[in-house]
Amino acid sequence: MKTKKMISRRLTLKSIGALGASAVLGAKTGYAGEKEPSNASPDLRSSDVRKKIFDKVLNTPFIDTHEHLVEEKERLEGSSGRVKCDDWSFVLSHYLDSDLTAAGMPAESYRRFFSAKTDPIEKWRIIEPYWPAVKHTGYGLAVRIAFKELYGVDELSEKTVAKVQAGYESTRKKGFYRKILRDMANIESCQVNCLTEPFTKSEMPTFLMQDLNISGMLQGPDFVQYGTPTGLKVETLDDWHKVIDWWFDKYGKYATAAKSLNAYSRDINYKNISAEKVSPLFSKTLERKSLTDPEKKSLEDHLFWYCVRKADEHNLPVKLHTGYHAGANYLPLSRISNVPGSASELWYESKNTRFVFMHICYPYYEPMIALAKQFTNAYIDMCWSWIINPIAAKDFLKKYLMTAPANKIVTFGGDYTPVEPVLGHAVIARRGIATALSELVEEDWLTTEQAMKLTDVIMHENARKIFNLSEKENILSKVTWG
Repeated sequence: MKTKKMISRRLTLKSIGALGASAVLGAKTGYAGEKEPSNASPDLRSSDVRKKIFDKVLNTPFIDTHEHLVEEKERLEGSSGRVKCDDWSFVLSHYLDSDLTAAGMPAESYRRFFSAKTDPIEKWRIIEPYWPAVKHTGYGLAVRIAFKELYGVDELSEKTVAKVQAGYESTRKKGFYRKILRDMANIESCQVNCLTEPFTKSEMPTFLMQDLNISGMLQGPDFVQYGTPTGLKVETLDDWHKVIDWWFDKYGKYATAAKSLNAYSRDINYKNISAEKVSPLFSKTLERKSLTDPEKKSLEDHLFWYCVRKADEHNLPVKLHTGYHAGANYLPLSRISNVPGSASELWYESKNTRFVFMHICYPYYEPMIALAKQFTNAYIDMCWSWIINPIAAKDFLKKYLMTAPANKIVTFGGDYTPVEPVLGHAVIARRGIATALSELVEEDWLTTEQAMKLTDVIMHENARKIFNLSEKENILSKVTWG
């Protein structure tokens, strides 16, 4: 798939930091076989390396492996569904809202800021006391870049809030998803994990590809959302297995992966427990009887491995949330710290499953590199990490490339519900990737030629192979719902 290279001059300037703009913008891609000048001074050599690598990264398309985007038609319909408030505050409603809470915004102020009943222009006065504290975080930076690129606003303030709102309204029109994601962010395609239904029949099926959300198959289980659409009567555990079969059989060929969010409520230390042992526990859930924590874990463990086997049958990777939690005022670090060890145990139960561990398990990311180095079926997805902690993500990528096989990492997923900050996140990720590769060359760990070749590998080639995207694109191009 050929993608337009529409990285704007202004976006490029904003994304390269202190690096000389004319040097980067004057460079050209395609340096295979070029030798580094051995007689150049260190300063000149460093500048030359960064020109080449930054230009290459800025103009290489991403495969976006993780989003939670609502459908464009939902955005165009205004305040409905997941779009509770259709003004500029919606751009801040995912992730940056958590930083606002952590910075001390009271619950009442939070409610008024994200309310559709509050005048959009007056919302600046609500956020003003907290904006200086959050504007420099990764979450804040992604939003600021989006405001700059989409609305032409350098700094959110009392003087510019009206321009931001006007820009929001003029941008939100038919086709704005492709404009933002493909034309501006240079993203070939996205993989969307819908949070409101197991699988979405996207109106852009080859562009907004979909994961099959298995969370409700094992957690609960969710008899209404997952059971009702099948039309199957659920009276036994075997019946629930048939419900799971139905979802995989119906959507497995269209899905890019099976995705579980179960790690938000527990460790991923799933044991392969037999159906016979948990069948009575499933019956208790049908009878609306409470399970003890060990009983609940046993049932989830069994259902997890049932879903994994179905994913294997349909040649789907299994994406697992790891590490940091979205939101504010709840972060079970003692449990999260166990995740890398638990992830390593999954190998012994299923050696052929492609497990994709998401978000680098921040802040416990160093062990995840060891995981990918040791286990054939362990893959790492850097989605979300660039805005959680841009510096940690850059360091992670440097260490990963010098430690584990380069064909087992994918480097970008915006992980957003609103589309606008995906653009900002993509800029941050490009800067981090380019900086990581440049530093590896400057420190004599890689040659410039090696860094240039790795760019395509980690930004889109790995994703195409891991998720069988050529096959999926062919299948999705023929669906009737697009």
